[in-house]
Amino acid sequence: MSGNLEWNKIFGAGLATALVIIAVPQIAGAIYHQEAPEKMGYFVDAPEEVAGGAEEAELPPDWGTVLPTADLAAGEAAFARCQACHTIASGGADGIGPNLWGVLGGPVMHRAGFAYSDAMAAHKAEAPTWGYDEMDQFLTAPARYVPGTKMSFAGLRDTPTRINLIAYLRSQGSSLGIPAPDPSRQPGAAVPADGAAPAEGEASPATGADAATGAPVTGAAAQPTTEATPAAPPAATSEPPGN
Repeated sequence: MSGNLEWNKIFGAGLATALVIIAVPQIAGAIYHQEAPEKMGYFVDAPEEVAGGAEEAELPPDWGTVLPTADLAAGEAAFARCQACHTIASGGADGIGPNLWGVLGGPVMHRAGFAYSDAMAAHKAEAPTWGYDEMDQFLTAPARYVPGTKMSFAGLRDTPTRINLIAYLRSQGSSLGIPAPDPSRQPGAAVPADGAAPAEGEASPATGADAATGAPVTGAAAQPTTEATPAAPPAATSEPPGN
């Protein structure tokens, strides 16, 4: 008889425990019930993404205007991080990426013997030369400009920093001249359609030649800038092309 009572006590204790476990959340929920406010206390004003993920179009730099005033010291500072993969001295050896001496104005895949990616080889068929615009687009977003490139750098979105970096690359063995200022690229000018040719008589930024005569720009404007005001290293850095 006493054995049955012991089992009854055990079952009763278990049942009571189960009831407590079930009842406590219900009681707590009734006591501490909260309703969502009709109006949020904080509003985060985040810009809406453009449909399809497209970025707002903007004019490419007017190289005839920005290069003569570019800061070579800041460009060299921007290149500092690139030295983990690239050398830029004349005759320098290839690293993870190719040596970049004379890359600006030179042919895509300019280093014979370097193992470039298939994506870069395919890109060369479409744009065989590293002109100013080509280099600018690549440094902005390498994987977008050359899909499949082995270079893992995400891109340098700060335009002034890219300009300084490109000016520095030009000072390292490039024979690419500075084109004449292009009014169609000045602030306030209409954004040209993709692939649109420069207006007649205007300079061709990618080649440094006058569009009307085909003659290269010469004289002081065609020489690399040699003086620059030292500047603090930019907030962002870039790795130039080559993979």
